[in-house]
Amino acid sequence: MILAFPRSQALSGTVFEVLVPNSNQPPLKPLHADDSLIGSKLEKYGKLSDQELIDSLIPGRQGSLKARADGTIVDGHHRIKILRDRGVDVDSLPREVIPKDAIPEPP
Repeated sequence: MILAFPRSQALSGTVFEVLVPNSNQPPLKPLHADDSLIGSKLEKYGKLSDQELIDSLIPGRQGSLKARADGTIVDGHHRIKILRDRGVDVDSLPREVIPKDAIPEPP
Protein backbone atom coordinates (compact mmCIF):
# COMPACT_ATOMS: atom_id res chain seq x y z
CA MET A 1 0.00 0.00 0.00
CA ILE A 2 1.32 3.47 -0.88
CA LEU A 3 -0.13 6.51 0.82
CA ALA A 4 -0.10 9.91 -0.90
CA PHE A 5 -0.93 13.05 0.98
CA PRO A 6 -0.76 16.75 0.12
CA ARG A 7 1.95 18.90 1.62
CA SER A 8 1.89 22.65 1.21
CA GLN A 9 4.90 23.98 -0.64
CA ALA A 10 5.77 27.65 -0.35
CA LEU A 11 7.28 27.86 -3.82
CA SER A 12 4.87 26.07 -6.08
CA GLY A 13 1.45 25.29 -4.67
CA THR A 14 0.73 21.77 -3.48
CA VAL A 15 3.21 18.94 -3.77
CA PHE A 16 2.20 15.35 -3.12
CA GLU A 17 4.47 13.22 -1.03
CA VAL A 18 4.28 9.47 -0.88
CA LEU A 19 4.87 7.40 2.22
CA VAL A 20 6.44 4.16 1.06
CA PRO A 21 5.89 1.11 3.25
CA ASN A 22 8.92 -0.53 4.85
CA SER A 23 9.03 -3.40 2.37
CA ASN A 24 9.93 -2.66 -1.23
CA GLN A 25 11.92 0.44 -0.28
CA PRO A 26 15.26 1.00 -1.97
CA PRO A 27 18.21 1.34 0.42
CA LEU A 28 18.95 4.85 1.60
CA LYS A 29 21.94 6.49 -0.03
CA PRO A 30 23.54 9.77 0.95
CA LEU A 31 23.33 12.79 -1.28
CA HIS A 32 26.39 14.26 0.43
CA ALA A 33 29.75 12.66 1.26
CA ASP A 34 30.32 11.93 4.96
CA ASP A 35 33.18 14.42 5.11
CA SER A 36 30.82 17.22 4.08
CA LEU A 37 28.51 16.69 7.07
CA ILE A 38 28.56 19.38 9.76
CA GLY A 39 30.53 18.35 12.84
CA SER A 40 28.39 20.32 15.31
CA LYS A 41 25.23 18.59 14.02
CA LEU A 42 26.86 15.17 14.32
CA GLU A 43 27.90 16.02 17.87
CA LYS A 44 24.42 17.30 18.79
CA TYR A 45 22.57 14.32 17.32
CA GLY A 46 25.22 11.93 18.65
CA LYS A 47 24.03 12.69 22.18
CA LEU A 48 20.55 11.35 21.41
CA SER A 49 19.50 7.74 21.85
CA ASP A 50 18.73 5.53 18.88
CA GLN A 51 15.01 5.77 19.66
CA GLU A 52 15.10 9.57 19.91
CA LEU A 53 16.80 9.76 16.51
CA ILE A 54 14.35 7.30 14.95
CA ASP A 55 11.39 9.22 16.41
CA SER A 56 12.75 12.48 14.96
CA LEU A 57 12.66 10.90 11.48
CA ILE A 58 8.99 9.82 11.55
CA PRO A 59 7.12 10.95 8.41
CA GLY A 60 4.78 13.88 8.82
CA ARG A 61 6.91 15.64 11.41
CA GLN A 62 9.16 18.61 10.86
CA GLY A 63 12.62 17.28 9.98
CA SER A 64 11.27 13.86 9.01
CA LEU A 65 13.28 11.48 6.86
CA LYS A 66 12.81 12.52 3.25
CA ALA A 67 14.25 10.70 0.26
CA ARG A 68 13.81 10.49 -3.46
CA ALA A 69 12.19 7.41 -4.99
CA ASP A 70 15.64 5.91 -5.61
CA GLY A 71 16.55 6.19 -1.90
CA THR A 72 18.71 9.34 -2.12
CA ILE A 73 18.40 11.16 1.21
CA VAL A 74 17.05 14.70 0.98
CA ASP A 75 16.55 15.40 4.71
CA GLY A 76 17.98 13.44 7.63
CA HIS A 77 21.60 12.93 6.52
CA HIS A 78 23.22 13.50 9.92
CA ARG A 79 20.78 11.35 11.89
CA ILE A 80 20.95 8.52 9.35
CA LYS A 81 24.78 8.62 9.45
CA ILE A 82 24.77 8.33 13.25
CA LEU A 83 22.21 5.51 13.25
CA ARG A 84 24.12 3.61 10.54
CA ASP A 85 27.35 3.97 12.50
CA ARG A 86 25.53 2.48 15.51
CA GLY A 87 24.41 -0.52 13.45
CA VAL A 88 20.74 0.42 13.07
CA ASP A 89 18.96 -0.84 9.93
CA VAL A 90 18.05 2.59 8.56
CA ASP A 91 16.91 1.21 5.21
CA SER A 92 13.73 -0.12 6.80
CA LEU A 93 12.73 3.21 8.38
CA PRO A 94 9.60 4.85 6.99
CA ARG A 95 10.29 7.87 4.83
CA GLU A 96 8.54 10.56 2.87
CA VAL A 97 9.31 10.21 -0.82
CA ILE A 98 9.92 13.54 -2.50
CA PRO A 99 9.77 13.84 -6.29
CA LYS A 100 13.08 15.09 -7.65
CA ASP A 101 11.43 18.02 -9.40
CA ALA A 102 9.83 19.16 -6.11
CA ILE A 103 13.23 20.21 -4.77
CA PRO A 104 14.25 23.60 -6.11
CA GLU A 105 17.75 23.76 -7.54
CA PRO A 106 20.00 26.41 -5.99
CA PRO A 107 20.51 29.54 -8.10
